[in-house]
Amino acid sequence: MGADAGILSGFSGLESIPGPELPKIDSFTRFNEENQKRYAENDARFKESPLLKELLEKSKLNKEKNRQAIQDKYCIRGAEWGVGDCSAEGMSPQEKDEFIAMLKKKAGVE
Repeated sequence: MGADAGILSGFSGLESIPGPELPKIDSFTRFNEENQKRYAENDARFKESPLLKELLEKSKLNKEKNRQAIQDKYCIRGAEWGVGDCSAEGMSPQEKDEFIAMLKKKAGVE
């Protein structure tokens, strides 16, 4: 088994040998620094934009709304199945039906 690995299996390979140092070109370095500065300024401006703040706020509100919708859905299911925090166990059939109807109305599910 081990003999099939080949003679060079322990050899580190060419990728471990560093390549030649490329000459540094001042104009390219300056251009790169200016670009980095411009990117940083644009990034800062974008992070402060009213549009981004509005979208983040909407996202946060949607996340909360979706979390509540999922909780409502599980509450309705729990009431129907008679399990969990919203269990209708111990209620009369009519009370159970009214309770589930109230939960569905609250959740906007018909």
